[in-house]
Amino acid sequence: MADPFAATLSLWPAPARAAFTDMRAVILAAAAGSGAGPLTESLKWGQPAWRPIRPRQGSTLRLMWQDNAPQTLALFVDCKTTLSATMQEIYPTEFQYETNRALRLALDRPLPLQAIDHLARLTFSYHLKR
Repeated sequence: MADPFAATLSLWPAPARAAFTDMRAVILAAAAGSGAGPLTESLKWGQPAWRPIRPRQGSTLRLMWQDNAPQTLALFVDCKTTLSATMQEIYPTEFQYETNRALRLALDRPLPLQAIDHLARLTFSYHLKR
């Protein structure tokens, strides 16, 4: 099966691609470990995205490198959820928070893998806890 992200990632610089690979592994492992079940991997608005296949279970998590912020990657959550606010309470320094949807990571620092795992687990089970 072809990688749905290959064409998009080919446009990203090497540090962003390397971080993406690590983050994708954490995201997929979090889904499997949390009981969220299989995920759909797709592009949404040209951004790599993951969402549980089962309906009414969780929300979408997107990841993007942007040329206007080349030293960072941003994780995006649904702005109608409390996910960003929850993460900011638990992990105030691991991300740069932008409004209620973007959690930005600097590419020149180690990735906060535990926080990314937690974000993925919360996102993929969001509607089960409401």
